[in-house]
Amino acid sequence: MIKSMDKSQIEEIMDIWLKTNITAHSFISEQYWMENYNVVKNQYLPHSATFVYEEKNAVKAFISIINNSFIGALFVLDDCQGKGIGRQLLDYCKSLYPCLELCVYKENKSAVNFYKYCGFVIVNEQPNADSGHMEYLMKWSKKMLNEKKFV
Repeated sequence: MIKSMDKSQIEEIMDIWLKTNITAHSFISEQYWMENYNVVKNQYLPHSATFVYEEKNAVKAFISIINNSFIGALFVLDDCQGKGIGRQLLDYCKSLYPCLELCVYKENKSAVNFYKYCGFVIVNEQPNADSGHMEYLMKWSKKMLNEKKFV
C-alpha cells in the first residue's frame, strides 16, 4: 500500500535511506552518508512530499518529491528490490505530477537502467555538488510520453 509518510515513520525511513545508500553507492565512503544523515532527516524530509510503500505495517520503500517535480529520494529495502515496488512508487508519483526529474550517480548502473526502463531520459551529465562523483540528470514528463505515442 502506498500512502503519505506519517511523521512517526521518519526513523524507519532514515534507516532505509542509510542502509540502501551504503549498499548502492559502494564507490562513496560510508562516512559521507553518516555525515549527511541529520541534514536529510531534519532539513530535507520536512520540506518534501514523501510517500511510503508499506506491507504489514512496515515501510519497505519510500519516495520523496521536492518542489512538486524533483525526486530527491527513491529507496527500496534490499530484500524487497526487484519486486516492482520502486516502479509502483514512481507510477504513483507520475499520476500526481506532470513532470519529474532526478539525479542519479553515473556509477550506479542498476539505478540508471531502472530509471531508463521507467521512461526517464538522461538530459545532462554533471559532477554532484557534494560528493564530486559524476551524476546524470534524468527527466520524465507526461508530454514526453504523449510524444512517443505519436512517433
